[in-house]
Amino acid sequence: MMAMRRVALAAAAVCAVALTGAAAPGMRALSGVAPGAWEISTSATGSNPRRICFKDMRLVAQLAHGYERCRGTVLRDVPGSLAMDLTCGPGEFGRSEVTVTTPRSLKIETQGIHAGGPFNYTLYARRIGNCRIPTGR
Repeated sequence: MMAMRRVALAAAAVCAVALTGAAAPGMRALSGVAPGAWEISTSATGSNPRRICFKDMRLVAQLAHGYERCRGTVLRDVPGSLAMDLTCGPGEFGRSEVTVTTPRSLKIETQGIHAGGPFNYTLYARRIGNCRIPTGR
């Protein structure tokens, strides 16, 4: 449960990143995956999800690192499967593998070091629609 709380906090940070586009040019793995509102869960059944607004689907690979600017090295980029090594700052790194089950369903396996401690977990993401845009007063 502690890991999910950490993910929820990091996920909230990712939500604030204002990048655009579905995937980086040449990123075949995520080419059919649309940005928008996603539910992230540690359970394949989707129980106790956290909602995240992804404006750039590349960020699913760095969920555990939130706001940090990470430099990613693509290890594998084939239709339906992305593997990346991430370097995010002093002592901050990770490796993530994203499997596209369907254009609305992803499996994210991630491990590394964040905030001085190790993490290793599997997350499941399900697209639930478009991001809601806050209305002004």
